[in-house]
Amino acid sequence: MAGRRPAGGRWGAPSGGSPPCRAAPLALLLCLLPAACPGAAPPALNDTEPIVLEGKCLVVCDSSPSADGAITSSLGISVRSGSAKVAFSATRSTNHEPSEMSNRTMTIYFDQVLVNIGNHFDLASSIFVAPRKGIYSFSFHVVKVYNRQTIQVSLMQNGYPVISAFAGDQDVTREAASNGVLLLMEREDKVHLKLERGNLMGGWKYSTFSGFLVFPL
Repeated sequence: MAGRRPAGGRWGAPSGGSPPCRAAPLALLLCLLPAACPGAAPPALNDTEPIVLEGKCLVVCDSSPSADGAITSSLGISVRSGSAKVAFSATRSTNHEPSEMSNRTMTIYFDQVLVNIGNHFDLASSIFVAPRKGIYSFSFHVVKVYNRQTIQVSLMQNGYPVISAFAGDQDVTREAASNGVLLLMEREDKVHLKLERGNLMGGWKYSTFSGFLVFPL
């Protein structure tokens, strides 16, 4: 039915004394007939504005977010949850020589996790797996210790180098190859650090690798 201005020129609750709509503490509120909600807009004043109907509000609740941070209602409507957070930071706490596996894959491994919100960084493989599509920020600082060789460290996305950093000063006992980047990642994309040049025979204590989800897409 078309919207009508009630007698007295005021808009309010629908006839019959129905209580006003109240916001639910959960994810999704659908005002199917918005004239029943307090503060609803008055009816259209010209042909370009929508017609406001009288009626009641329907609240659809679902407190179980999906794995990618979306919340799906019983009506099949999906909304993003603002509480889906992803972040990690790992460090190298010892100066042990590279292992046989490290020498074979040239992966730069870490042995301590400082932050791992969402548990998407695997310490054993030192690989981060994106839980959802979005823009991610990554940074790394790989320290070479008592090593006169120039090292090149690359950030690898799905096996391909994206950015690199170098450290080659022969007159210092410690020097870091550092860089940072924003990446567009799809769900289940993988990121890790690889030693592309040189060696870490003196160890890489105090090295760090960090990343977080800036915003989902």
